[in-house]
Order: sequence, then structure tokens, then C-alpha cells
Amino acid sequence: MCVEIRVGGTSGSSDSSVYLTFPRHQLQRRGASKPSDPPGDQCFPGLLRPGTFSREELVDVLRAAVVDRKGPLVTLNKPQGLPVTGKPGELTLLSVLPELSQSLGLGEQELQVVRASGKEASGLVLLSSCPQTASRLQKFFAHSQRARRPTATYCAVTDGIPVTSEGKIQAALKLEHIDGVNLVVPVQSPSRKDIMEGVKRTLSHFRVVATGSGCALVQLQPLTVFPNQLQAHMALQLCPVLGDHTYSARVGTVLGQRFLLPVESTKPQRQVLDEALLGRLCLTASQAARLPLHLHLHCLRLPGTRPRDPPTELLAPLPSYFSRTLQCLGLHYQ
Repeated sequence: MCVEIRVGGTSGSSDSSVYLTFPRHQLQRRGASKPSDPPGDQCFPGLLRPGTFSREELVDVLRAAVVDRKGPLVTLNKPQGLPVTGKPGELTLLSVLPELSQSLGLGEQELQVVRASGKEASGLVLLSSCPQTASRLQKFFAHSQRARRPTATYCAVTDGIPVTSEGKIQAALKLEHIDGVNLVVPVQSPSRKDIMEGVKRTLSHFRVVATGSGCALVQLQPLTVFPNQLQAHMALQLCPVLGDHTYSARVGTVLGQRFLLPVESTKPQRQVLDEALLGRLCLTASQAARLPLHLHLHCLRLPGTRPRDPPTELLAPLPSYFSRTLQCLGLHYQ
């Protein structure tokens, strides 16, 4: 069962409110209120720490995170911080799919990942126990990407408000290994050689849903696929995603005016929030250093079962800490 939530509209918009639809099911870790949970996490309700789980605990969490099952498709609401893939021996979503398939009663029909949010993002993961169905959906996503038709909608809270209420963000990006970390770096006026060497022209659509306390609730639709594309794009807009402890360091402020710092002179660091925003969020600076990334894959658009069937949508509810942030910032549910 789903509920509709009305969020106050943006200033200057002809619409006074926007409706977001969320299933009632909320992912909760069993025993999350026990003293064994990391101290200080009470300020982030519902936040899971996948790195502290055993394999059995992670399977239990993922089984409880199922929001939809239709035929061979299984849809999860992935917790923030859980990587989909990783190095051999690391605990990831992919590494526990055999146990999850057994836990869901699929027997020998092992699940495979069709689409998923990144490690630091929360939200939808689409799995399939049928290779043919997985292949059909992957072709649909690839075709939609080539046609510039969005299939994924993310919700994000940004530190700062975009200048326009809606628009597109275009940037050439590349992955660069800096100080032992792979980081996304913008490239100005890329040459053909740059494109040949891994630079990609990226594109995202954004729409500001609501604003409050110098922050914004934004819907983001990536029209290309690149690691950390949305975080990098919002940093280029001078509105980094709340809880982005990697790319927010590229945004500087002087006398209240924001500007981009040179990539070569900035290293990833904990996001620094001003005192007024910390007060609205009821956080200390040390607590804000553990603020999770407020980027959530809320909706996936899938093709109908038959060619003439209308598209369907899969939905995942916001994490509780995300909802708390919206309330603290005055983006009230009505």
C-alpha cells in the first residue's frame, strides 16, 4: 500500500505543492535501539551500518527490505552505505545474493542485479531470477539512455538552493586516481583524444521540489551513467548534496558567495555546514561529520510486460533519517 505526501512548493513556482508517493513499508533493522548500535546514531533514525553486519544479518536486512515481488523480479530498498560490488572477500550485495535467493525461496534460481543505486546512495535495487528478463530490462535501460529518456528518479537534499527551479546539468567528467582514491573530475572543453581516453559527456535533469533553511529538496534524473555523477553535478551547481563528504569540499564561500575551488587544490573532507544549518538539523559538528548522503533512488520506470502495455513504476520509501532532515528544514509533510 502506498501513501501520497505533499511537500510545499518552491518560491516563484505556479504550483503550490508537489506530491511524492511512497509505499508504507519502511525498512528497519531489528534491534536497532539496542545499546550495541554505534553511539550518536540516534540523530539519524533508521540509518543502518552495513559494514558492521555479519553475512546472516545482512541477508536478514535485505529480505526485510523487499518492497515488491512480481514474477522473477525482486525489488529492494537498499540501505545507504552498502556497496553493490567490491573486492573478493568484501561483504557486498552481490556477495550475498546466493543466500538471499535461498532465503526468498527461489531455490536454484539465483538472483542477479539489473539496476541499483550506488554504495553511498540509498534506494531501489532491481533484481531478477530470470536471465532472459534481466537481459530484456538491461536492453530497455540502454535504449532509454541512448534516447535520453530518464528511467530513474532520485530525491536529494542539497546544501544550497539551485539558481533555477528546473534545468539540465551538462559536464564532461573523468575518473582520476588522486591520493589513492578514485575521484570524479570535470574536464573543460574535452578534446576527441580526451573522449577516447575515458572522458564522458554527462547529463542530468533536476527539479527543485521545495526549499527551506537555505537547502532544497531536489528530484534528479540522470540521463547518462557515470560514477558519482549526481554528486559531482550538484557540486558544480554550488549546491552539494547533504552528507556528501567527498565533492562538497570543491565549493568554497567568501562573504556568503559560493564559488568552485580548483579540483587540484581540494581534497575530499568531511562536509562543513554553517552554524545556522547545524542548529536547524539539531546536530553538533562532530555528529554532522557522520551525516549520511541524502541521495535516494526513489523511482524506477520499467516497460510494460507486453509491447503495448503502459510503463510501470517501482517506488522505494525515504529512509527515516532523510524524512527527519526534511522536517527539520521546514519541508513539512502535509
